[in-house]
Amino acid sequence: MAFFRTFTLLFALIFMFNGGNAFSQANNSEGQTEQNPSAKLRTLPPAYENQMLRLAEILGSLHYLRELCKANEGQTWRDEMQAMLTAEQPDETRRALLIARFNYGFRGYREIYRECTPAAAEASNQYLKQGLRLATEIPSRFGR
Repeated sequence: MAFFRTFTLLFALIFMFNGGNAFSQANNSEGQTEQNPSAKLRTLPPAYENQMLRLAEILGSLHYLRELCKANEGQTWRDEMQAMLTAEQPDETRRALLIARFNYGFRGYREIYRECTPAAAEASNQYLKQGLRLATEIPSRFGR
């Protein structure tokens, strides 16, 4: 009896999560595939997504702080962000999220610091270390 209850529950869950189509087949008599524009294929974000988002934020912070503290690096950090996006080739949604995190890092420090202070210089140095750690951790840990 317990087996029957477990089987029934499992069947109900499969039926529920598959939208009631767990065992139905599409009518494909002419070799055409059934197309449903609202049924887009969704993919999970990569396992290293949190690290990538953090790295994007760090790059944005560095872009502001290093220029503020006269590091004379020009567009280096923006270019690094662009290189990361080019290498990663994210879909539109993920690309927008990475860019938003870059801008969040940039704007966050722009609101706090108007001139280079010892705290701004220290934050910049800490972000250089964190960025370097993440930039080496992602490929070594996740193979990207």
